[in-house]
Amino acid sequence: VQLQASGGGLVQAGGSLRLSCAASGRDFRWSVMAWFRQAPEKEREFVTGINWKEDTYYAESVKGRFTISRDNAKNTVFLQMRRLQSEDTAVYYCAASLGNSVSANVAVYDYWGQGTQVTVSS
Repeated sequence: VQLQASGGGLVQAGGSLRLSCAASGRDFRWSVMAWFRQAPEKEREFVTGINWKEDTYYAESVKGRFTISRDNAKNTVFLQMRRLQSEDTAVYYCAASLGNSVSANVAVYDYWGQGTQVTVSS
């Protein structure tokens, strides 16, 4: 099983990026998919998650700016990020949980991608 995150890069404050996470090795259409991020010297934090019914959940800091979506036919989850701020600079990780509920707890997630760097310049 592999989660391959991509789409990170360097962007100016106020700009946008779209991250993708392609899953392989099993069908994740019934799984919870989520994005976390980790800034230097900080703990990994929940950003957003989506369940199999496509209910979505967001951290307060990204509500109204970030949008998670999934394409089950492609076994892929996306993170559209808009109005990026310097505080959004981090390595972004996608994760999958075989459970039914979106959780902000990293321990709940069974699979993790390798991370993609997002750097927002002010």
